[in-house]
Amino acid sequence: MATTTATTPFVMRLIGALALDPVTYEEVEADRSATGQAILVVVLSSVGAGVGARGLGSGSVRSMVFISALSIMAWAAWALLTYQIGARLMPEPGTRADVGELMRTIGFSAAPGMLRIFGIVPGAAIAAFAITAVWMLAAMIVAVRQALDYTSTARAVAVCGLGWVLALAIAVGLGLVFGPAVS
Repeated sequence: MATTTATTPFVMRLIGALALDPVTYEEVEADRSATGQAILVVVLSSVGAGVGARGLGSGSVRSMVFISALSIMAWAAWALLTYQIGARLMPEPGTRADVGELMRTIGFSAAPGMLRIFGIVPGAAIAAFAITAVWMLAAMIVAVRQALDYTSTARAVAVCGLGWVLALAIAVGLGLVFGPAVS
């Protein structure tokens, strides 16, 4: 007799991801049908960055679209770098690397980025972006630890930190080359 398990509703998964709940990340890792949800989280996080950036003085629609697109590209770079570093350069003996599992968990780790939308509140932009950046890094550490079956949180910290720095450098470089002129 086959057994079925109920999947957690999307909103509850978001709350679990925001709460850095390892069980939520394990569930998302195992649920192939959560790929679309993970993509939605990344898109919503990126749109939050675009809208929230208005509080940093980037008020045009063109700037909001550019920042949203740049945010997606930065996430993709971070995700790919994290996969390469975590699965290929710094695996643990028990690391089993599946791109889909890692991308789903990393996608949900972008959930705190949705809160960047609060950057639109006058005077709150820098705080909103700083807090969510650190929160997203913490979520990414939990996601990577779970998806790559690490026993060491320190290894997940090293993998995510290195990936974060490299992805940030790529994003800044793209922004400088292709971004709108700041007057």
